[in-house]
Amino acid sequence: MRVASRRTAHPALIALGAVGAVGAAAAVWGIGIERYLFTVREVTAPALPAGSAPIRILHLSDAHMAPWQHRKQDWLASLAELKPDLIVNTGDNLGHLDGLAGIRRAFDPLAGIPGVFVHGSNDVTAPSPRNPLRYFLGPSKKHHEPTPLDTAAMDRYFTDELGWTDLNNSAARLTVAGTVVDAFGVNDAHRDWDRLDVLPDAIGALGPRDASTPLLGVTHAPYQRVLNGFTDLGADAILGGHTHGGQVCLPGYGALVANCDIPLKQAKGLSTWSHGRRTVPLNVSAGCGHSIYAPVRFACRPEATLLTLTARN
Repeated sequence: MRVASRRTAHPALIALGAVGAVGAAAAVWGIGIERYLFTVREVTAPALPAGSAPIRILHLSDAHMAPWQHRKQDWLASLAELKPDLIVNTGDNLGHLDGLAGIRRAFDPLAGIPGVFVHGSNDVTAPSPRNPLRYFLGPSKKHHEPTPLDTAAMDRYFTDELGWTDLNNSAARLTVAGTVVDAFGVNDAHRDWDRLDVLPDAIGALGPRDASTPLLGVTHAPYQRVLNGFTDLGADAILGGHTHGGQVCLPGYGALVANCDIPLKQAKGLSTWSHGRRTVPLNVSAGCGHSIYAPVRFACRPEATLLTLTARN
């Protein structure tokens, strides 16, 4: 008489199957769920001169907007309900040749709130198909044959219709919630469009600064040379974007890449930056979008930041 025997699968095959199942589940989560889990991160930083009233900043970044992304547009439009004192937009608004239509739908409710903006490269040239795994091999390279976007139309919308101020390699003086605020910024450092050398004159051209006037530094890509330069120029707080917070992160570890030379632990969120003898608050937004050719977020929800700056002791 023959006794039937049951064969047990090889342990390596079981492990391989488990890894495959986990990978598939992660892909479903990152592509189908998490990239739509828009969130507002609320943080507070002491950055203003003593005796100053708080300033509530809505920090927006990296929308990478395509016209069909209605869920993202509706969420961005709803942020007007936060009633911020100032909007800081750190670039990469466009993600498609017709992205401005979606940006209009998203930002129209923010009209009339003081704001400033700088460019990321995706405000100037359209994204192109590429292997998304290259993102994890280091900072991305320059496009060889870029498709130009209508940057001028976007800028006119920001300045003429929303009332925001262009800070690309420039500086401006604003009145925010009854408080005079000076701000300066640079164009995209990831494309070497930043001109730190022109900022001292731009800031000086604003006229004498009262001791109670805060100074904000705004950049798309938070490269260390930019952060150091901003700190040396006397910025009381620095805001940047570009990193997507790593976009695909390891739970409990964080970002694997930042697409620039900022330390990975500072690739998103509120931290501080020190250079020389000064230390200032630094907020790096994880952004609320992604390239249409890399539609995924994992352990890194799309976000906007409500940053409240308070007086230093």
